[in-house]
Amino acid sequence: MTRLPVALFSLLLSFNSLADTGADKPKGKSEPAWPSHYSKGRKTFDGTGKYYMGREISYVMGHQAIRWLERGNREEEEAPSKAIAALNLKPTDVIADIGAGSGYYTFRLAPLVPKGKVVAVDIQPEMITFLERKEKNLGLANVEAHLGKVDDTMLKSGSIDAALMVDAYHEFSHPREMMQSLFKALRPGGRIILLEYRAEDPTVPIKPLHKMTEAQSRKEMEAVGLKWKSTDSKLLPWQHFMVFEKPEKK
Repeated sequence: MTRLPVALFSLLLSFNSLADTGADKPKGKSEPAWPSHYSKGRKTFDGTGKYYMGREISYVMGHQAIRWLERGNREEEEAPSKAIAALNLKPTDVIADIGAGSGYYTFRLAPLVPKGKVVAVDIQPEMITFLERKEKNLGLANVEAHLGKVDDTMLKSGSIDAALMVDAYHEFSHPREMMQSLFKALRPGGRIILLEYRAEDPTVPIKPLHKMTEAQSRKEMEAVGLKWKSTDSKLLPWQHFMVFEKPEKK
């Protein structure tokens, strides 16, 4: 079978998105009024028409895309092994994989924190079921599948040392609230590691709304009190590797 180009495959996935199925909306209820930091604007292709700090929020890739997340050539396209090595995790760290999906990163992080754990956070029950089954099959004891909400990670205050978001943040329907909950979950000095496809690079074969610029990313992270530490845009083939910190208590 001829392999679809990445951009075309990504395009097809959008029609199976979580947002398309209405799973992000309470059944039988209208969505409450948006807080003032969101606005309604022109709905573009694959966009929601909901804007945050000048950026249109994209539709969500749903659980139907597990095969895409686990594709065999992901290492070639995204070099996740390099990203994981650059995290510089301590054996005792507690790291949250936000938007964990199928656990592609989760189960590669687990061996690096034998005295800590990986909290795999997702808002889709189907993903949580998949993660729990895979954790059992692999015989791991330091992975915790954790169901969050669209506006809250549901993580305890001061419970994590780091949080990793890989190609997920741009799809959050409530980015401000999600990041506020993550800020609370981080211990002082804790890190947010944000991987997003580089919007500045037209050669990255991903749809525009599924990319982010470094400037936009920094603006949105700093809005909740995080401090930018570093950006590496050469480490990975297609993505920015950005690090933000929660300030130490004075």
